Amino acid sequence: MKKAQSDILGFVPQKDIVYNKLLPYADRLDDESNDILSKIKGNLSRAVQLREIWPGVLFWTRKLSTYMRLYGRKFSKEDHVLFIKLLYELVTIPKLEISMMQGLARLLINLLKKRELLSREDLELRWRPLYELHDRILFSKTEHLGLNWFPNSVESVLKTLVKSCRPYFSESATQEMLDEWRPLLCPFDVTMQRAISYFELFLPTTLPPELHHKGFKLWFDELITLWMSVQNLPSWEVHLVNLFARLANDNIGYIDWDPYIPKIFTRILRSLNLPVGTSQMMVPRYVTNAYDISHVVLWVSSLLGGPSKQAQAQLSGLFNSIGSFFHPSNHGRWLMKLMKLLQRLPASVVRRLHRERYRKPTWLTPIPDSHKLTEEDITDFVESMMQPVLLAMFSKTGSLDAAQALQNLALMRPELVIPPVLEKTYPALETLTEPHQLTATLSCMIGVARSLVSGGQRFPEGPTHMLPLLMRALPGVDPNDFSKCMITFQFIATFVTLVPLVDCSSALHERTDLTEVEREMCSASAEFEDFVLQFMDRCFALIDSSTLEQTREETETEKMTHLESLVELGLSSTFSTILTQCSLDIFKVALEKVFNFATTNIFETRVSGRMVADMCRAAAKCHPAESLKVFVPHCCNAINQIAVNEEVLNEEELDKELLWNLQLLSEVTRVDGDKVLPYRSDLVQILQLTLHLKCKQGYTLACNLLHHILRSSALIYPTEYCSVPGGFHQPISDYLPIKDWGRPGDLWNLDIRWHVPSVEETSFAFYLLDLILQPELQRLQRFAQGEQDMSRDDVLQSLTIVQHCLLGAGGLMPPLKGEPIPELVRSMVNLDETTLYTGMEYDESRENYRDAVCGVMRQLLHYILEHSEDDTKSLFSIIKIISDLLHFKGSHKHEFDSRWKSFNLVKKSMENRLHGRKQHIRALLIDRVMLQHELRKLTVEGCQYRSIHQELMRDLLRLSTSAYSQVRSRAQNVLFTALGTYNFCCRDLIPHVLELLNPDNSSVTQQQFKGALYCLLGNHSGVCLANLHDWECIALTWPAIVRSGLSSAMSLEKPSIVRLFDDLADKIHRQYETIGIDFSIPGECCAVAKQLMITGNPFPEDPVPSEEEAAEGLKRQELKNSESVEKYKQLIGDLLDCINNRNMPWKFEHISIGFLSLLLRDDHQLPPPAITFFVKSLNHDSLYVRKVAISAVAGIMKQIKRPHKKVPVCPSELCGAKELSDMIAGDRQDNQWLQYNSSSLPRTQQDWDGCVFVEKTHWGYYCWPRKLLMYAPLEEQPKQNLAREEMTEREQIIFDHFSDPVFINQFIEFLSLEDRKGKDKFSPRRFCLFKGLFRNFSDAFLPLLRPHMERLVADSHESKQRCVAEIISGLIRGCKHWSYSKVDSLWELLCPLLRTALSNITIETYADWGTCIATACESRDPRKLHWLFEMLMESPVNGEGGSFVDACRLYVLQGGLAQQEWRVPELLHRLLQYLEPKLTQVYKNVRERIGSVLTYIFMIDVNLPYTQPTTSPRISDFTERILLQLKPLTEGDEEIQNHVIEENEVGEQDERTQAIKLLKTVLKWLIASAGRSFSTAVPEQLRLLPLLFKIAPVENDDSYDELKRDAKTCLSLMSQGLLYTEQIPMVLSALQEIAGSSSWHARYTVLTYLQIMVFYNLFTFMSDQKAVNDVRALVIRLLEDEQLEVREMAATTLSGFLQCNFLSMDAPMQAHFEALCKTCLPKKRKRELGSIVDTIPSADLVRRHAGVLGLSACILSSPYDVPTWMPQLLMDLSAHLNDTQPIEMTVKKTLSNFRRTHHDNWQQHKQQFTDDQLLVLTDLLVSPCYYA
Repeated sequence: MKKAQSDILGFVPQKDIVYNKLLPYADRLDDESNDILSKIKGNLSRAVQLREIWPGVLFWTRKLSTYMRLYGRKFSKEDHVLFIKLLYELVTIPKLEISMMQGLARLLINLLKKRELLSREDLELRWRPLYELHDRILFSKTEHLGLNWFPNSVESVLKTLVKSCRPYFSESATQEMLDEWRPLLCPFDVTMQRAISYFELFLPTTLPPELHHKGFKLWFDELITLWMSVQNLPSWEVHLVNLFARLANDNIGYIDWDPYIPKIFTRILRSLNLPVGTSQMMVPRYVTNAYDISHVVLWVSSLLGGPSKQAQAQLSGLFNSIGSFFHPSNHGRWLMKLMKLLQRLPASVVRRLHRERYRKPTWLTPIPDSHKLTEEDITDFVESMMQPVLLAMFSKTGSLDAAQALQNLALMRPELVIPPVLEKTYPALETLTEPHQLTATLSCMIGVARSLVSGGQRFPEGPTHMLPLLMRALPGVDPNDFSKCMITFQFIATFVTLVPLVDCSSALHERTDLTEVEREMCSASAEFEDFVLQFMDRCFALIDSSTLEQTREETETEKMTHLESLVELGLSSTFSTILTQCSLDIFKVALEKVFNFATTNIFETRVSGRMVADMCRAAAKCHPAESLKVFVPHCCNAINQIAVNEEVLNEEELDKELLWNLQLLSEVTRVDGDKVLPYRSDLVQILQLTLHLKCKQGYTLACNLLHHILRSSALIYPTEYCSVPGGFHQPISDYLPIKDWGRPGDLWNLDIRWHVPSVEETSFAFYLLDLILQPELQRLQRFAQGEQDMSRDDVLQSLTIVQHCLLGAGGLMPPLKGEPIPELVRSMVNLDETTLYTGMEYDESRENYRDAVCGVMRQLLHYILEHSEDDTKSLFSIIKIISDLLHFKGSHKHEFDSRWKSFNLVKKSMENRLHGRKQHIRALLIDRVMLQHELRKLTVEGCQYRSIHQELMRDLLRLSTSAYSQVRSRAQNVLFTALGTYNFCCRDLIPHVLELLNPDNSSVTQQQFKGALYCLLGNHSGVCLANLHDWECIALTWPAIVRSGLSSAMSLEKPSIVRLFDDLADKIHRQYETIGIDFSIPGECCAVAKQLMITGNPFPEDPVPSEEEAAEGLKRQELKNSESVEKYKQLIGDLLDCINNRNMPWKFEHISIGFLSLLLRDDHQLPPPAITFFVKSLNHDSLYVRKVAISAVAGIMKQIKRPHKKVPVCPSELCGAKELSDMIAGDRQDNQWLQYNSSSLPRTQQDWDGCVFVEKTHWGYYCWPRKLLMYAPLEEQPKQNLAREEMTEREQIIFDHFSDPVFINQFIEFLSLEDRKGKDKFSPRRFCLFKGLFRNFSDAFLPLLRPHMERLVADSHESKQRCVAEIISGLIRGCKHWSYSKVDSLWELLCPLLRTALSNITIETYADWGTCIATACESRDPRKLHWLFEMLMESPVNGEGGSFVDACRLYVLQGGLAQQEWRVPELLHRLLQYLEPKLTQVYKNVRERIGSVLTYIFMIDVNLPYTQPTTSPRISDFTERILLQLKPLTEGDEEIQNHVIEENEVGEQDERTQAIKLLKTVLKWLIASAGRSFSTAVPEQLRLLPLLFKIAPVENDDSYDELKRDAKTCLSLMSQGLLYTEQIPMVLSALQEIAGSSSWHARYTVLTYLQIMVFYNLFTFMSDQKAVNDVRALVIRLLEDEQLEVREMAATTLSGFLQCNFLSMDAPMQAHFEALCKTCLPKKRKRELGSIVDTIPSADLVRRHAGVLGLSACILSSPYDVPTWMPQLLMDLSAHLNDTQPIEMTVKKTLSNFRRTHHDNWQQHKQQFTDDQLLVLTDLLVSPCYYA
């Protein structure tokens, strides 16, 4: 077949859509596709060579994507490569308009999608152009200034594009990328996130093994050690995980992950954010930066298998430890993540198995045999997942995730998966009281249906469950429970689709070669008939209970409710599936039954009638001949008998029986046309009788009948969907249906039975049209010409008939004819439409009814609009008819969309991902072929716009602006669809819409005005006329929208009109994307395009463009570019004219200013008049206008900025050191010169000029870039302080305004007003404005601003302070290029100002000053700002102005230093020295602030790979010093109380008090650093632990003082920290020491700390056996603690460890507890009354209690199941029920908890106990002691 096809085509197609070959007209498609492809190649190539990006290139690339939708990748490999190269060149054109880029990128992604088609030999792509594109858009320097408007989706499109191109980057790409992005790796800087996300996105991981040394081996060690050394989840860690997951998946077997596996799983577990213990604090960062589950799943599934099997062990550990979280009684925000993990993991493993075993080998590296998954691996994996999945079946989030997981697990191991699900399903089907259990189990059964029914070697007894399940599911068809009913329908339909319902029991006697299971299946299949009949009885009961009379009151609507329509759908599709799969014998019985039910009752036609008619239709569809034989005569007779009577025809309310029979008839005729033909005379007679009934319901049903008869004879469709080709009608002796249970359809022998209209059927259809449609059209025409009167009802009736004729026979009518409209756009390439053959040969000799209907409808429409515009019902009908005239060829788009959707759903729920290769069931494959046929019918993109369309669209526009809102909205919807269909028709329509908004047009009514606005607004999916991405259109619409404010029809009193204008403006702002001005195509593209014309079949017919044409193309390109600029200027001019119009209402002024603000661009300066307008608007009365103006002027400053020259420098020359050969990051010799050094600051002009300033903070930390760009010396830069005459016109405008004192006064006045009290913040926009002013004009405006700044600083109002903060930060950042003398004098002015400001600081303004200084220091060399730093360091905590001012000063200083990161070690040391004596601060706010500052001081002390120890302050030295001062606390044993001193206490407090105050500050520091730093200093923190344990309180009580609360928080955060293997012994020894402490609080807290610490580092602990034993010993030791609370906590901890499988319940442990339990208690002595009661528990009692607690912990550790050891332990425990307290209490609590958690599934759990044990247990659980 392949061979023959490539002969016809002339090439071997890459991968075409196979379904095309199964269409009835498949033989014509090869010629058609070749024809289209050659046109696409020719025209696309010409368009590029003629430099016509619009419309040419865009038109033909759109054609190419449609071609791929229709035919797949049906082109040769050469063409494929050339298409990709051409699009790659186009996408990376630097100046290309973004929306065009996005469209082309989507097509390119589609071309690259199937990467197996092209190998690295076929195609190589450059990575740098993509990186530049990505950088230009996602990290745009001008977007935040409003100079670029990008679409929202651009980010995801670009990412997908890079993903698709990645496999084809060259082999040297990896090294180039590392060189490019390594210098950005500075962990304290935002560039780190940027670099790592680039690595994640760009690094290629699919290189072949022989190139691995040029691929991941260059970076793997570096990045994995980086990942393992960060502990606190910075935001970039997620990107690293994604990169590793991809790497692991692409290179299974080539990387040894074993050393990292425990660490990987520990981090995955931490990332799930599960709650542990009682008082755990969540670190907010852990929640936001958690790993992406889909990547985690990919990583885990790639680690499985291989020789070591380590990953599977850890995975089992993971699921064991989190298993109980899946239980339905647990719920929290973490649940979604867990469910996702559950659902995705099996799917990912199945995908991997498919790749290893079933996928055709491609050029991608295969997995080596040593690492393929073995059978044993698969079994282990499935077993480890079963427990959680079975728990999750009943989860609160629904059972869908579990069902998908089960579906994939059952593909691998049906024998492990299906039996437990069946065990849950059978009881669920029996119970009536728990419907949720039923819906959950059924949806899971649906998932495993295919694996169950097909049996196979692994699970041969599967099929025997099928009938019992079906029979037991029947009661689920229950009218009272909607969701149960739907899931039952779905369940039955799923199973029946897979199984032929044929009674094979006779085979038992005839055949001898059957296996045991097959014999069982044969004998069971005798029950099929019974099942079908019982199902029908259930359905009849359902129908009886849902008639209108029963479910409605009199007054309610008669339409079906949403639920009813869903049930109707479920019922009819399930029933039709059953009948399709029946043998003929069963079908006949069913047919008789449904016929009797339908004909012996009379149903109302709205609800129950529809359901019955649907059932009858299902029967007729399966076997038309048999069914029609009974139904048609019966219905015709009944109708004729009633209609004999003449009056009946004119009754308003028709006889129920007549209606019901008509409905029944109209449904059963929806079958193959050739089966209807024998009854045509009867049917035609009925039609003539009933089409003109008076009653609307009656004639509508008759119209439906007409529609269905026409439809069934005019369309192409498959006639059967049986699961085996040819049906089940052979005798059992030849063919045994049970062999076909669960069999997939065979794509190559589908044997579809198509219905293709025969000559006889077509002529019957035309006969009906001549008979029925012709007279109606004549009547309507006479009425429209005023020659005949018709009542409104008659008109409506005629229109209904016309409409149904169109719907029925639309496929037979050729499209509308008309002349193409010329001159809409100019183009040098041909823009013709392509027509697709859809199996219809139009008969030209017959009348084209589409044209006829069109003519009459237009006449009628004009007549109605003239004479009776209020006849809205007829107008509705006409609108519908127009819509069908334009678009309808036999199927509707929305129906197609919903069928496509449901096809995908069914495919998903039943597909076999393991074997792949389209092994779907036959019905699904046939459906897909049918969808392909419909897709061809509906493909209408790029239709030519003809005169007839133009006329119809003008009619629609007239209707869209008519007087009635309903008519308007329906017409608008049709209009919007039409606008999206025809090429360039918007340009033709816009002027007509705008005419209605024109203020000079006085005849416009308000309704027309509103209609026109709605037409501009568009609907949510279609075109928005107001915002087409084209200068010509916008230049018309935007000014028109603004001018319409002057129209007489516009009134701002009407809220609906105001709302419309708001929506319009809002939509334009939301959807506007910067429109291109430069449409040039560079020469490289032309060369590739030329290739396309001369290679590969099919050859384009169009000639290669000649020299003249190419020159003309270039000329036109120039012209288009200059026209765009003209249009741009003209649009701005028009908008300014509108604003300057005195009569314009303020609302429209605002809209216009909004539009203007969208027109700022970074590639073209704003025209001077607009600049004048915006600068003036800075002082406008309206706040909105001022805000827009501030943003705009900030943007304008950027536009007119003069470029500063940069020169490359070599970093190694600057420092005199030679470059280091190996990677070393951090503080090195060669970056020391960058750091702040107070002895060598540039304090003179000469030093300043000689100093090389590096502004960006990240340069030099990790490594130096190859080429560092620095600013050239001052004399080569643009001249500063120009005189006015040296400036450009635009600069002069700004200069004049800002040099005007009056303007400045007013401006500052406005800026220092408050906007919303208490809500205002430092505004980055105003900062940008000032920064631009001082950058472009240096200090020209300073003298004017200085007095204002001095005035504002002294005023403590928040708005005044904020204003001056914005100015100052703008000044500091704007003086970047000033000369030394100017900068020096600037700081002389600023330092006193800042001092004043900081002394006046208030609670409202401290955040603004913090932002001000942080913004000022961002990306600036610290040596340039030495004045500022020295001033801030003067003495921040000096007590002047109280504690608040101290805290604020520190805050401001911290903001500045934090921006400088690692470059100011000297300042950090100075600050630390200054703060250390002050750590014993009294005031809480200063303490908190110092804690936060310390975090930043030590932030640089990181423990990262390849990093030198820092020269900034180090935590270890600091901790040493602190511990010395805390000695008085660590040595003493008495409790540490919070020491509060009175304010007036003078004199030194003792050491102990000082130490307590110090400790409070240290706690603040530890808490602050938990969420911010990268790595935790574990050894240092350990030394503080004993102290914290001493203080932390045990109870959760908020009334504790600050010290205790902080200690508790601190412990909670520390226990969540990530530990490394080498740190574990240190932590444990510290804990063991504390566990021996005399304070029971400390011992108790050790346990809570241990719980969280172990869980959050689970796999790290489990990989270290000694650590596990130590933890266990520690817990068992504390079980025997003398303090009761500690013992109980130890039991809880033990139970938790057992539950998460950290410890296991083994024999020695059990023996140990049983021995302890047997400790004898001393006898109670009789005491003399009055003697002191002995309260200290004896050691024996403690030991005995410990034993009981141990047993209790074991029992409580499995709350949801009963392991084998449990019954015995319960018996042991019950022996202690009457011991002394506290033992008795423990036993009671344990038993009541056991009862509570096992109550739900007690029926199953009971089986684990013997009868004697059950007696004891029952006695215990309800014994009198329970109530004692």
